[in-house]
Amino acid sequence: MTLSIAHRITGGALYFGTLLVAWWLVAAATSPDWFDTANAVMGSIFGTLVLLGFTWAMFLHAVGGVRHMLWDTGVAMEKHVSRQTSWASLIASVVLTALTWVALYLVL
Repeated sequence: MTLSIAHRITGGALYFGTLLVAWWLVAAATSPDWFDTANAVMGSIFGTLVLLGFTWAMFLHAVGGVRHMLWDTGVAMEKHVSRQTSWASLIASVVLTALTWVALYLVL
C-alpha cells in the first residue's frame, strides 16, 4: 500500500523534475551566461541532492510501474509476495540510482 502511494507521489515529483531539466535545456539554448547559471544551480549541493532525488524517483516510479503491470495480469497479488516485491522495488531503485550516479561520476 505504501509503495502504491509512493508511485503516485514520485509521478508528481517527476513532473517537477522534468521542468527542471527543461529549464536547463532552455538555458543551454539561450546563452552561455544562462547555461553557466543553470549549471551552477544544478552543481550546488542543493541542486545535486535534487537531481539525486529525481533519479531515485524516476527509478522507483519505473520499477513500481512494472510491479503494477504484474498486478494487472494477476501476478504477485498475495500479501506476502506483494510485500516481497515492495522491498525488491525499494532495493532495486536505490541500487539503480547508485549505479547511475557512480557511472556518471566515473565518466564525467
